[in-house]
Amino acid sequence: MRRFQQWFTPALVLTLLVIATPTPAQTPEPKPSFHRVLFLGNSITKHGPKEKIGWSGNWGMAASKEDKDFVHLVANALSKTGEPPLETMVRNMSGFERDYASYDLAPLLEEVIEFDSDLVILAIGENVAKPDSAEAEKTFADRTREFLQALKRDDGPVIVVRSCFWGNQTKDKILRQVCEDVGGIFVDISQLSEDKSNFARSERDFAHQGVAAHPGDKGMQAIADAILKALHGEP
Repeated sequence: MRRFQQWFTPALVLTLLVIATPTPAQTPEPKPSFHRVLFLGNSITKHGPKEKIGWSGNWGMAASKEDKDFVHLVANALSKTGEPPLETMVRNMSGFERDYASYDLAPLLEEVIEFDSDLVILAIGENVAKPDSAEAEKTFADRTREFLQALKRDDGPVIVVRSCFWGNQTKDKILRQVCEDVGGIFVDISQLSEDKSNFARSERDFAHQGVAAHPGDKGMQAIADAILKALHGEP
């Protein structure tokens, strides 16, 4: 008996206890908690009906239905049962993209600051002409940074900036740097355009090639997935 007891040293007992202790079940990561989400973008974010180009929707071009665009996919994923409904504001700022040097941001800023969002998702760049000089690059960066800094408050909001769907190294580099400057989360989706099945033209026919080149339902889902992964801290 004494010989048997000698085997059970304190160290051995501790080891056996550790081995015998059941491992608790892995707790799923909770969803980020947001209540007021501001989406700022271009036609991929929201575009009203335009008969001339054969587009009849009033949501992100060219998703087949409203709930298939990335805005609604992200909003639905962030909504939580038992909590007040998620409030969203969606604004198209393609005018800024096309004329960022002189565009008057004041009216838009007044409106969106009053919305008091706790999450801002900036999805621009596709309509920005590729900056052809260091000065143009600096101007685009400065104006975009100025806009995002105006949206910041002491307690937030969380700012997400995504790259262009149609990847462009110059513009995406600027967007990434500006995002880092304001302490935001950068989401690189530039590789999505390398997969042609992400384009709407791969899902159905369009009379207008510009509409057809927009993300379809698969592309919209991929954009939403990338944003949601980033919000959860996933690479």
